[in-house]
Amino acid sequence: MTTTLTTASIFSDFYDNLVDNEEQGLFWVLVGFIGSFAFIRMSTRLMRSPKVPWWPGSVVSDSGVHLHHLVFGIVTMMAAGAIGFAALGRSPGTEICAAFFGIGAGLTIDEFALWVHLEDVYWAEQGRSSIDATVIAAAAMGLALIGFSPFTFETGSASAIIGSLISAVFIFGMVAICFSKGRILHGTIGFFVFPIAVYGAWRIGKPDSAWARHRYGERHPKKQAKAEARFPPDRRTEHFKNAFRDMIGGKPSEGLESARDEAVAATREASAEVRERAERVARAADPTNRDR
Repeated sequence: MTTTLTTASIFSDFYDNLVDNEEQGLFWVLVGFIGSFAFIRMSTRLMRSPKVPWWPGSVVSDSGVHLHHLVFGIVTMMAAGAIGFAALGRSPGTEICAAFFGIGAGLTIDEFALWVHLEDVYWAEQGRSSIDATVIAAAAMGLALIGFSPFTFETGSASAIIGSLISAVFIFGMVAICFSKGRILHGTIGFFVFPIAVYGAWRIGKPDSAWARHRYGERHPKKQAKAEARFPPDRRTEHFKNAFRDMIGGKPSEGLESARDEAVAATREASAEVRERAERVARAADPTNRDR
């Protein structure tokens, strides 16, 4: 009983602090975001499991159109955002809309790989980028929630405004370099903790990054070799990252065989339908069939 009361008191003090700093909206966005992502990942993994045949599958129309949960996420975010503006910061409407916005964001970012590749690579190797995007988004919201701020924009005087603008440009520049070098985590955290962005921008980029393609390679083969030596495909950190991605989202190989079987079955069904239609047209065009 004492432990329960202590926990409730800690949470109450934490939430009161959020309200005092007007951050309760971001908190509910984060809660909805993590909750919806966790649920949809659990759902998609159960869909692929032969041990859980009763779990509902994907939403597919009679014509064969697959409605990805990305669609439901976008619609939820649009509705929550519009209603949230109408709430004008009044409680609890704003907090409810924030939670639903986070739910929509979680459903949407879970298919981040679909945004990039414009094809269903959910269970392919490229689908791991959705896990990375989710972790980065959650980390950014978490850092903002606990008080980290990328910069303070001063408006007291002209010199203060100019100084703030220069600082903002410099911060964004360092973060952009981190991203172009493939150091995504450095860039994300560095946006809030600036020295990390400087460190990531100063270090060598990954060999397959946009920075390496334009500045290493044949132009600077020594730097390309250094990048490849620094980031080998079998490095320990990459194994750890892949293990974490697999734990959260499932291994890339999971579901591929089922997806292939589904595609083959859909192709056969479509072929049979086309063949049946062709036979009907042929029979209708054959005058001998009309006489019979």
